[in-house]
Amino acid sequence: MNTRPYHFVELEQGTSAWLTWRQKGIGASDAPIIMRENPWKEPSELLEEKRCLSPQTFENKAMQIGTALEPMARESYMTRMKTVVSPACLQSGTHSWLRASVDGIASDGSSVVEIKCGESVYKKTSQSKKVPAYYYGQLQHILAVTGLQTIDFWCFQLLCPEVLVKVQRNESYIERLLVAEEAFFNSI
Repeated sequence: MNTRPYHFVELEQGTSAWLTWRQKGIGASDAPIIMRENPWKEPSELLEEKRCLSPQTFENKAMQIGTALEPMARESYMTRMKTVVSPACLQSGTHSWLRASVDGIASDGSSVVEIKCGESVYKKTSQSKKVPAYYYGQLQHILAVTGLQTIDFWCFQLLCPEVLVKVQRNESYIERLLVAEEAFFNSI
C-alpha cells in the first residue's frame, strides 16, 4: 500500500514523453510563474504555452550548462549528505494536475533535493545563504507534492564550494499556491 501523497511516473526527464506529461499538468517550475515571482515570464505566457498542442522545448545556454552539470552536482550532494537520491517524476495522488520532476529523491521518499548549477543563482545563494525569491514557489510546490517538511536547495559550480540551503515547508504559502495553481490549470 502506498502511503505517500504521490506516485512515481515512469518517465525519463528530457524526453518527448516527459515534455508531454509536463504540458498536461502544473509542474514545480510553473509555480513561480503562476505566483508572479518569476521575473522572466508572465502567467499569460505560460498559459499560452500550456494551451499549445506541442510542448515547449526551449533551453538557453545557462539551462544547457545546468543540465550537463546536474549529474555531477547530484553525486557531490550524495557524497556530502551521505545519502542516495535519484531524479524522478512525481504526480500527486490528490490532484492529478499537480506534478514535479525532482532532481533527486531518496528511494524511501524521506528527502528531496533541488539542484541549481547556474552562475547567477550560485553567486546569489552563496552570498545571501538564502534561496532567490524566484525559486521559492518551485521548492514549496515540490514540498506540496511530496508532503515533506523540508527540501534541500543545492547550488553547485565547478571548482567552488557547494552551497546547501535547507528550506522549510510553508503551509500558508502552499495553501495559496495550490489555490492559484488549480485556478490556473482550470483556465487552460
